[in-house]
Amino acid sequence: MPFIQFMLFHVPTVLLGFLIIFIYIFLTTISLVIIRKYYPCNRRKSHNDIAGFIFATLGVIYAVILAFTVVVTWEQFDKADEITTKEANCIASLYQNATPFPAEFRQQIKNELTQYVSTIVSKEWPKMARGQRSSEVEEIQHKIVRLYSSFQPKAENQKIFLTESVKKMNEASEMRRLRLVYAATGIHSLLYAILIAGSFITIAFTMLFGTENYIEQLIMTASLAAMIAFALFTIIALDYPFTGTFSIEPDVFKNMLPTLLAN
Repeated sequence: MPFIQFMLFHVPTVLLGFLIIFIYIFLTTISLVIIRKYYPCNRRKSHNDIAGFIFATLGVIYAVILAFTVVVTWEQFDKADEITTKEANCIASLYQNATPFPAEFRQQIKNELTQYVSTIVSKEWPKMARGQRSSEVEEIQHKIVRLYSSFQPKAENQKIFLTESVKKMNEASEMRRLRLVYAATGIHSLLYAILIAGSFITIAFTMLFGTENYIEQLIMTASLAAMIAFALFTIIALDYPFTGTFSIEPDVFKNMLPTLLAN
C-alpha cells in the first residue's frame, strides 16, 4: 500500500489535515525564530528589493504546479465517481433487460446480479480502501458471463436483448476494472516530492525579507504556510478516491439493492 493511501486508511482525514497544517505552521514559526536570531533584520533588509522580484517568480512557479496538481486530483476523483455511477447504471440495465428471457433464466440472472451488487457493497468496497479487489465479486462476475454464454435465445426479441445485455455486461466489467485502477493508483511520488520541497523553499524565501516587526512577519509567513498546507491536504485527501473520510461511498449501489431485492 502506498504511503499516502496508508495514511488515509489509518488516520482520520480531518485529523490528518490538522496535523499537516500544524506541522507547517510549527516549522515555519521555529525557522523564523532561528533566522531572525542568527541573520539580523538590518542585514536582510538590504536585499528586500531584489528578493521581492525573485520571490514573485518563485511564487508563481510554485502556485502553477500546486494549482495544476489540485485540478488533476479533483478531475481524477470526479472521474472515479462517474465511472462508479456508470457501472451501477449498466447493472441496472442488465436487470431490466432480463425481462424478455424465460422465467428460470431470468430469475437466475436477477439473483446473480443482486448478489453481485450486494458483494460489491459488503466485500469489495472495504477492500478498495486498501487498494485491493474482491475475489468474490470476480467469481460472481464470471458466473454471470457464463450464464449469458450458455443461454440460447428462441425468439427474436430475446436475441436483441441478449446482445444488448452482453454489451452492458462488458461495459460493467470495464467500469469495474477502471474503478479498481483508481482505487489503487495515486499521484506519482516524484510529484509529491516536488510539491513538498517547493513548499519549504517558498516559505523559507519569505523569511529572508527584512521586517522590523516580528509579529507581522510571523503572521504573514504562517498564513502562507497554512494556505500551502491546506492545498497539500486537499491533494492528499482526494488522491485515492475510495480511501479516507472524504472517499466515494457505494451509495449508488446501495440505492439499487431495495429495488433488486423487491423483484
